Amino acid sequence: MDHHDDFPRHWRLLTPKDYSAVFNGVIYKVPHRNFLILAAPNDLGHARLGLIFAKKNLRRAHDRNRVKRLVRESFRVRKQDFPGIDLVVLGRQGLIDIDNPGLFAILDKLWQRLNKAALSQSSLSAQKSS
Repeated sequence: MDHHDDFPRHWRLLTPKDYSAVFNGVIYKVPHRNFLILAAPNDLGHARLGLIFAKKNLRRAHDRNRVKRLVRESFRVRKQDFPGIDLVVLGRQGLIDIDNPGLFAILDKLWQRLNKAALSQSSLSAQKSS
């Protein structure tokens, strides 16, 4: 089965422009020892995910692919929870030493932190505009 089927294009950041919009419009930052998540609002009504994993942190392609696959999978399970935001997940040092369940657990906590921030932000802007 093609793995892109369960992660269609509209859930992904596709262009350099998509990425720079997040970097330039960051509203939420969720830092962690192994990841950094940056997020900016979009007007699509659903979240999109972008991934940046440098060779510096994960030398071998299969390690990068494993971690990216896990991040996508973890996001896919939770994506309905997010408001309309674009997120970029950056890999940091130490990822190679964490097993898959460990990565899932970390990501789950990070998604929760991001959601909390995003939801409090969107209720703030709702209050301002009313």
